[in-house]
Amino acid sequence: WLPSFVELKGRSRPQGRRVLPIERTRGSEILFGVAPCSMALSQARRDLFRLFLKQSVGPQRLVSSELVLQAAARGVPVLHVGRRELDELCGGRVHQGVCLEATPLRYKRMEEDEGSDGESTNRQLLWLVLEQIQDPMNLGALLRSAYFLGVDRVVTSRRNSCPLTPTVSKASSGAMEVFDVYSTDDLRSFLKAKAAEGWEVVGTVSQSETVENVPVISCLEFRWNKPIILVIGSEGDGLSLETQLLCHQMLLIPSGRTLHPGIESLNVSVATGILLHSICSQKLRKVLPLQQQG
Repeated sequence: WLPSFVELKGRSRPQGRRVLPIERTRGSEILFGVAPCSMALSQARRDLFRLFLKQSVGPQRLVSSELVLQAAARGVPVLHVGRRELDELCGGRVHQGVCLEATPLRYKRMEEDEGSDGESTNRQLLWLVLEQIQDPMNLGALLRSAYFLGVDRVVTSRRNSCPLTPTVSKASSGAMEVFDVYSTDDLRSFLKAKAAEGWEVVGTVSQSETVENVPVISCLEFRWNKPIILVIGSEGDGLSLETQLLCHQMLLIPSGRTLHPGIESLNVSVATGILLHSICSQKLRKVLPLQQQG
């Protein structure tokens, strides 16, 4: 470990004082926010070096106490520092009084875990595939929705996709810390292989788009009767034409009014949440009658 600066208790803090940098362990990154740090402490997916907490009172002190207990269980040193030191550590982002120094998370390669879900064409599986999602806030929101709604796996294209950064973890409210995310170097070959195995590849379009030789239906009309791959395109361009042509169907979200030109689409993470809920609610409708019979 490299040395760190810790604010001395009881020493006065002149308003214009110089903030001494906290030197980081080589190769580490700084997670920030209560949920990402708590989730990372509860898992064994990262090497953890130091937990940084802001001295606090009231409800925040209770949260800090819980984090201290989690850190003690993992053998992670806890350092109490000032707010300005925390601001410096995470580049001024919203840290909620807590930062965690840890090794980065990486995408898992599909080859590392192929077939571990025991996938079968008889199972009701749903994978979310992301083509060149570049905004870390969008990626985090996508992971949070996918985790909450029960998506079995998330796969990204390796090329031109956002890495799994602390900002992604914060935007996912810590879901990134508990949910494996995979990547593939050849998205089109991956989709072709899954289609050959009996999976249905479903893409997405906005209200104004049409796709040659690929049927476009409302997400409300879609029926889930085989394993599904839902493919989501990039923030600016959507799905590439090559990927669209590999889809069996394209889904659109019906709007609630006549749309003004230029406001004809949703944010990618919002649209994905709506589509996933529309699909996953079919599974819930099948499960609830069985529970009522029991």
